[in-house]
Amino acid sequence: MPRGLPCNAYVSGLMTTQSVSPPVAGEIPPLAFRLALFLVSAAALSYEILLTRLFAIIQWHHFAYMMISVALLGYGVAGTVVALFRNYLESRFLAVFSAAACAFGVTAVACFLLAQAVPFNALEFLWDWRQPLWMLAIYLLLLVPFFFAAICVCLAFTRYARCAHLVYTFDILGAAAGSLGVILALFAMRPGTVLGCLAAGALAAAGLAMRLNGTRAALAWTLPAVLTFGTIAVMQSALGDLRPSQYKQLSQTLEVTGAHVVAERSSPLGLVTVVDSPEIPFRHAPGLSLNAPHPPPCQLAVFTDGEGMSALLRDDGRRKPLSYLDYLTSALPYHLRQHPRVLVLGAGAGADVLQAIYHEAAHIDVVELNPQTIELVEREFADFSGRPYSRTNVRLHIREARGFIATSRDHYDIIQLGPLDAFDASSAGLYALSENCVYTVEAIQRALDRLAPGGLLSMTRWVDLPPRDALKLFATVVTALERRGVQEPGSRLAMIRGWKTATLLIGNRAFTADEIALLREFCRARSFDLVWYPGMASGEANLYNRLEQPYFHQGAVALLGAERDRFTSLYKFDIAAATDDRPFFFQFFRWKTLPEVLHLRDRGGLPLLDWGYLLVVATLGQALLASMVLVLLPLKWLRNGGHTQGTARLRTAIYFGALGTAFMFVEIAFIQRFMLFLSHPLYAIAVVLFAFLFSAGLGSALSARLAGRTFGIWPPVVLPVLGIALLAVTYLFGLPAVFEALIGLPDAGRIAFAVLLILPLGMCMGMPFPLGLEALGRQAPALVPWGWGINACASVISAVLATLLAIHLGFTAVILLAAMLYGLCIASFPVAR
Repeated sequence: MPRGLPCNAYVSGLMTTQSVSPPVAGEIPPLAFRLALFLVSAAALSYEILLTRLFAIIQWHHFAYMMISVALLGYGVAGTVVALFRNYLESRFLAVFSAAACAFGVTAVACFLLAQAVPFNALEFLWDWRQPLWMLAIYLLLLVPFFFAAICVCLAFTRYARCAHLVYTFDILGAAAGSLGVILALFAMRPGTVLGCLAAGALAAAGLAMRLNGTRAALAWTLPAVLTFGTIAVMQSALGDLRPSQYKQLSQTLEVTGAHVVAERSSPLGLVTVVDSPEIPFRHAPGLSLNAPHPPPCQLAVFTDGEGMSALLRDDGRRKPLSYLDYLTSALPYHLRQHPRVLVLGAGAGADVLQAIYHEAAHIDVVELNPQTIELVEREFADFSGRPYSRTNVRLHIREARGFIATSRDHYDIIQLGPLDAFDASSAGLYALSENCVYTVEAIQRALDRLAPGGLLSMTRWVDLPPRDALKLFATVVTALERRGVQEPGSRLAMIRGWKTATLLIGNRAFTADEIALLREFCRARSFDLVWYPGMASGEANLYNRLEQPYFHQGAVALLGAERDRFTSLYKFDIAAATDDRPFFFQFFRWKTLPEVLHLRDRGGLPLLDWGYLLVVATLGQALLASMVLVLLPLKWLRNGGHTQGTARLRTAIYFGALGTAFMFVEIAFIQRFMLFLSHPLYAIAVVLFAFLFSAGLGSALSARLAGRTFGIWPPVVLPVLGIALLAVTYLFGLPAVFEALIGLPDAGRIAFAVLLILPLGMCMGMPFPLGLEALGRQAPALVPWGWGINACASVISAVLATLLAIHLGFTAVILLAAMLYGLCIASFPVAR
């Protein structure tokens, strides 16, 4: 088949036959096969995203990094298998494709069910030798479905290597559709049902391939249909109820006598669960003063993904049951401002809103990300809650907190930000790798812009020992004030602590003597400890909730002093200010502290570890070992065709290794960048991933125009690589100003603009991979699976490595490293010299 012949001219003749002829050099894949490939790729990426959602429910969010890594490793292992058994598999191309697609659909369900049953506990990872093995078992189980999906894709590239751009286009467009489709599906269906639908899509792809292979039509569609209905039946019975880890808050709460689930809502934003406990009532009041005259009213417990418990309060209109809200550290700003205009960020089940109502706020703007939480409070439990969001002086905004602050033009006397995470998980370091763009220097600066003259920003965090959380917040706020040109940031800060929470007030002017007197009286009446106020004497600290030393006050003094950098560098935990470039507020881990913490294991020292960080480091080591053993080592068995072949293998390894690493670095870094602009983590992941994959698919299709060409001494990849480097660096330094100017656009406008910005970068990023494969297809066809495997192996490692580098160096460094790696691709392009 001539290479210049349009695809549709060949497809129309091929689709009239009952079978596919043996491989022909330059053969173009038929339309039905391209649709089958599209379905497999869509189902595979949907499965990857869905697993992050499922494991966030049954374990913790750190498994997101494992899902990315294990998916890419599955593709790498498939490349190795195809490389070793290429002749055998290609001779049975459609039969193998059909069988692998069927196997993917079935194992996608079966392997998750098995992985869910593995007794893995992240909290025992370092001191129970079985836990790393259980983690490896989960890793290998989830590898199996991706392996079968990748067999389909890798075989397609091998069979149609001379038409790699067309194969890559349908592969990556399917992935783009899957990334967006699974998010939409999760709004309409429970995660278990979505998994059944993904399995059905893979089995439909198998049916298309069977039909092309000449199998009778009835068998071609009946077998996948039977497997589909069987899979969905298994899903509804075995996966109807997900089984969260027994160490999650929800699981522990349901162990209480009489506790039971009364409502549940599922969406991509989380699984919201409401629990009632009539026999042993809930009394959730973090940081409540022991001097409180009245206990909290009846409550329902609200969990998101089994963690982050918040209280849904009974409000029958009486004032007295809500009086306990005046005995929390978060009540402090209401004693310094009368009848304020209030902004509550991250309202959840509504306790902070009721606190503002109790203190007779003149007006309350409420920002909450998850509309299903609001629906539960305002509709299903309206009689219980009293519908706090429907009060005449309350205005509700379903938005992400940072995005609302950036677009709002109103000004407030008090901006209230409560703890947006669970105390148990936070203190155990399980949020260490969670990006949070609310607790950063830039976010605090934007919040201060929304304060009215004399306004207060109130931020409440958990008290942990040794101090970490509160001191990191204090350091971040000090840096934010200094960047605003405040000469004496300590004059605008006041901090108090109870036995479980600490509240930090930031003013847009210095605190007055009268305000300090009110603050001191507030703490005296409630037995709260002073941490900092302007002019505070050290003897005033550590009076009620006594510690061995006034650690919090000492830390605040040090962070305001000239030796701040020295103090933070010598501190046993990372309490340096969080920024948008390094938005990991909950990451406190330092390697130098690890031996000391392990030595204190028998004395209760293990909770001091950031388990989330260590789990991701373990995932990186696991990915590195598995990729070496399962991908690179078997590829050594490929026959070496002499010196030229060895040189070609080296260049191929460098090219595809650098390419896989750089692509992942750029993609992960830009998801974080656009998260700030799109003001919604869900939009950022769905839109950015879709835009990158879609535009990369277009770039792959256009790469055919460059295949086989050279530009002087430079290979064809030089043009897209220069485009990538130029656009990435331009976006890196230019996007903040652009985002600042356009942040006021409506959601649809910002999404459209984000897609347009990503389009040229993604198109350039979609070209180097098919150009490399086509070069190998012409000069060294046996190395096509080798290049595929190396690319996947590098991607496996870089998916986790990008996050670890961002923690220590920042996302800017990750993007610059990616640009350098793309430059290496020019020098190592796999062509004969």
